[in-house]
Formats: sequence, structure tokens, C-alpha cells
Amino acid sequence: MQRLRIRFSRGEEIKYISHLDLMRLWQRALNRAGVALAYSEGFNPRPRMSLAAPLALGVTSEAELMDIILATWSSPHAFTTAAGRQLPQGIAISQVYNTPLTMPSLQSQVRHAEYTVEIETEKGQEDIESVITALLAKESLPWQHQRDTGPRHYDLRTLIDDIWLIGCSNGRGNIGMRLRCDSHGSGRPEQVAAALGFEKYPVSIHRTRLILQSK
Repeated sequence: MQRLRIRFSRGEEIKYISHLDLMRLWQRALNRAGVALAYSEGFNPRPRMSLAAPLALGVTSEAELMDIILATWSSPHAFTTAAGRQLPQGIAISQVYNTPLTMPSLQSQVRHAEYTVEIETEKGQEDIESVITALLAKESLPWQHQRDTGPRHYDLRTLIDDIWLIGCSNGRGNIGMRLRCDSHGSGRPEQVAAALGFEKYPVSIHRTRLILQSK
């Protein structure tokens, strides 16, 4: 067997499909490409495919990571060529490489995710930088998020590693965020934007990087 790690982008065309539908999309594309996926054992075998950190609906990305286990060996180049021909518009493979079968699961290695968040604002550069500095200076930031099961209370500050202003002009601002993304919690860019005082939901959220645990 062989373990391949795939980095791919997720564009505007498919930003509203669910995690489950995305995995089905990949499985169908790989089957059409003739890729020999390995399957789990048991009464309901499933292809051995896993994403590093499922993306929220409406968010685009250039940094998605997925591990797949193949039943037979394939070169990264051959895989990229075959799979790329079957993937729909909105998904593009940027890198494929071998990774040891013995490595921990991809999900367990993720530590942070970086985003570019575009917001509407009449604030200037100095004002935006001021609210960012003030938020980062906080030791805690009590937060409430309404879920289907009821409100969830937590400290949003613990999920924020860094925030920085990329630029602003013509009533729009671009803010960079490095947020926690692990088994203990994941920061949500739209909540961080709200905590900074931007009342409107972001114009766009784009994931630019997933940071894995260093060896």
C-alpha cells in the first residue's frame, strides 16, 4: 500500500458543498481516473481518504490537505495527471507527494490554519490596526456561539494565535488571521471579525495555509 498527501485548492464554484459531498466528489473522480484506492475492513468498507481539517461552507481555500491510501503504487506525477483530468472546475491539485504509512493521522497533525478575511469597513488603516492590537492584548475573550443544540460558551482568545492587517481601501479591508485548529478547538474567522467590531459578515473568507505539527 502507499500513502499520498494531496494539496489542492477549493474555488468559488464548489465553496457551498458539504464535507461529505466533497469526499464523494473525490471518490468518484479517483474511481473514474482508475486510481486503486484502499478500503477499510468490515461490513461497510470505505475508501481510506481523510482531510486535514474540513472547510466551512462558503469558504474558499488554496491549502487543503488530504491523505489517501492506495492499494497499488502510483507515482505522484501519474496520480496528478490522471486525477486532474477527472476533477470538476473549482478543484485543482497543486502538489502530491509520498508520506510514510506509519505517520500519525493527518487530522492529528494540524495545529493552526491561516486565512485572509475581506470585510466591509469605513475604518482607516490606523483604526483597524488599533482594534487588532487591542484584541491581541486581551488575556481572555468570553464568547457565545449559538448552535442547534443551544448556546456554547468559550474563550475565543485561546483560539487566536495572530491577526494582522494586509491592507484596506475603497471601503474594504483584508485581514490575515492565524487561528487554532486542533482537537481542542478551532477558531472561526467570522467570529474573530465580529470580535474586532466588524458587524457585517465578511465579504469573503479564504484559507491560505494549514500548519502541521513540526517534527
